[in-house]
Amino acid sequence: MASGTKNNDKKDRILDAAVRVFARNGFFNSKVSEIAKEANVADGTIYLYFKSKDDILISLFEEKMSQIILQMTENLRGVSDPREKLRICIRTHLEIMKENHDLAVVITVELRQSAKFMKEYDNRPFSRYLKILSDILQEGKQSRVFRADLTPGMLARALFGMLDELSLWLVMGAAKNKVDWNKAHKELTEFFLRAVSPGEPTQQENSVPDSR
Repeated sequence: MASGTKNNDKKDRILDAAVRVFARNGFFNSKVSEIAKEANVADGTIYLYFKSKDDILISLFEEKMSQIILQMTENLRGVSDPREKLRICIRTHLEIMKENHDLAVVITVELRQSAKFMKEYDNRPFSRYLKILSDILQEGKQSRVFRADLTPGMLARALFGMLDELSLWLVMGAAKNKVDWNKAHKELTEFFLRAVSPGEPTQQENSVPDSR
């Protein structure tokens, strides 16, 4: 096995361990030494790949968000209907959160605990994610499948906010409240599609600048 592959495997192991430790202890209460122990590596090994605990969190987010984007892009392959594309995006996001409880906790809760992430990080993976949603909304707008007065960039962020909050609620309360994930994703999908479908405009077209 090439040394580069070994290094990547070790880095991936550290990131996977960080997900579990951050989800279990919370970002603030987690220590680099705990991540090293969980990953079965020496403490010093962590610093061969990351400068700090914040850097681990940021790298974790980039890696996992890239995986979500890859899965979403793959699921959209060959689909032409913008409405079906939105259904796929919503379903993919929620299914990934459902299948990865620890990851969902880290993305919906622990990321916000890092001042570096919130104030300094150039969030390019998230921008790519939003562009997928925005492009779908723009496509539907141009083909008149969606309303002519919608603002794709703004609504892409609104949809992510809905998905993020729903993921948090499902992750934190699904077992206790016996939430039906399938029902939840369908209700959100149909609600959003009704909101962007053609109808009587509530304001003048283009009154809100397009923030794509």
